[in-house]
Amino acid sequence: MNPVINFVEYENRVISATYRNLMVRAKIVLVDKTSGEQLPDPVATISSPVPSGSLRMRLPESVKPGTYYLKALNGHGEFAGQSLDFFVS
Repeated sequence: MNPVINFVEYENRVISATYRNLMVRAKIVLVDKTSGEQLPDPVATISSPVPSGSLRMRLPESVKPGTYYLKALNGHGEFAGQSLDFFVS
């Protein structure tokens, strides 16, 4: 059972994504592709007992334009998967 996170769209400072095979307490974080830095905000935590679903993350104004990706961390904080890159304007 391989976890998957898929970027769907970015519009009006909101990121939409879908996920599969992520369990309760898994976290989705935003990573700056250029620096490799994991941003402290936004972070989405999976609270549904269903291992597949969708999520929306509103970006704070502190997130600068650039190339990013979503990274999934399991309930122990270990890497579980990542999305394709996308551009935030």
